[in-house]
Amino acid sequence: MTPAPIAVALDAPDLETAAQWAALVTPHVSTVKVGLELYLRYGPDVIASVKGASGVQVFLDLKLHDIPNTVAGAARAVARLRPAILTVHAAGGPAMIRAAVEAAPHTEIAAVTILTSLTEADLDRVGLAGPADAAVRRLAALSVEAGATALVCSPHEVSAVRAEVGEGIRLITPGVRPAGAATQDQARVATPEQALADGADLLVIGRPITGSPDPGAAAAAIAASLRRSV
Repeated sequence: MTPAPIAVALDAPDLETAAQWAALVTPHVSTVKVGLELYLRYGPDVIASVKGASGVQVFLDLKLHDIPNTVAGAARAVARLRPAILTVHAAGGPAMIRAAVEAAPHTEIAAVTILTSLTEADLDRVGLAGPADAAVRRLAALSVEAGATALVCSPHEVSAVRAEVGEGIRLITPGVRPAGAATQDQARVATPEQALADGADLLVIGRPITGSPDPGAAAAAIAASLRRSV
């Protein structure tokens, strides 16, 4: 059975828990996501630990955002770990995105458009011209022109981004919550079925799976619901 297009966010308190969660979900999902906190706490060892013997794809979600030379150096440093995906912030600009792409040619560079925790009011306060879907489309187009082959956007903008960049660009959507799950700190959310229907390629799901008493069963249930909706 083909694993579901889900990246499970391994936002674990320690390396052992992250590795355990990864082992439980990898029969059902294509990808596991290592975020900034886990990577900073445990360093490169975390990649091998969560990958284990399964060969699951690792999404390294560091959201790099600095001057081009610094981002190039950081991307080159982590590229040796062979993550499948590495994130940078689209707001860093085209030169920065291009630097990451060139420094990590065997890793898919995903540009993060606007964080799913931000509301329209937040965008106004930080000086980013909205509305959110228009800002996301602008950042998406800029990123693809700079060489990014994947984009991160909320489920609310995924159909507009697909229309903007066309096929061939992988769209990754955080803020995905099964029906009835708490939204927590996410402001722009959708169900897994809706996100896929709107054009997403990879769904980032964390606490609805890892916060379950049985993460493997939770991942299997969401994967099954996606297969039924296709």
